[in-house]
Amino acid sequence: MDQKSVIRLSHCDKDIYCFFVPDQCPECGVSFSGKRLEEAPVSVPSPFSNGHKEPCAFLVTSTDVLRDFDGSSDLHTGISNTSGTVYSYTRSGVQRESQGWERCVCVPLVHTHMFSLRSQWDQYLEQFSSAHTWDPASHSFDEESHNCYSFSLMFINCVLATQSKPALSKDEFTRSFVLPRIKRASKYMMLCREISQNHFYIVDSTHRDSGQGPSEDDDSKNK
Repeated sequence: MDQKSVIRLSHCDKDIYCFFVPDQCPECGVSFSGKRLEEAPVSVPSPFSNGHKEPCAFLVTSTDVLRDFDGSSDLHTGISNTSGTVYSYTRSGVQRESQGWERCVCVPLVHTHMFSLRSQWDQYLEQFSSAHTWDPASHSFDEESHNCYSFSLMFINCVLATQSKPALSKDEFTRSFVLPRIKRASKYMMLCREISQNHFYIVDSTHRDSGQGPSEDDDSKNK
């Protein structure tokens, strides 16, 4: 699905999501000219990032653009270096890619003030990726136990060890850092699909924080 900017307007006690600002309210037909400040359109931030512009990050991308983060598409994970090259593990071994990760869910791993870690990041990542563990001739790819996710998380834990910090379990990392972002991406894609099909997505206004898109409890929709 092509990336479009989602806009939210508030009117008639409704939140109206669309790709363009209509001349009149699709709910009541009143013209939007001379609208009040609280009814002004706001942009809904996209949950996606260009992974090649996100240094030192854990990245998740969808392998199927037609089912982009819809809950049924296969996901692929990787780690970016300081220049935006993404390292990921596949059946062919570790891939180093400077393109193809332009639409990702991003989990930043290094704060900007962590100069020492950032200066060693590329060396850590290259050494880790060159280990026999990720050589297909030595260890076969396994969808359950030896895959792109285990590659990424094991690297993160190796870095944590150099910082004398405890390792993260798969469940802990997924629950705390990955799942909330995946859920937001999935909701955003649902929102885009609804707008593409029906021009608008309309829900009862609940005075949500701007930019978060529809909540899990939104169940009224205008088609």
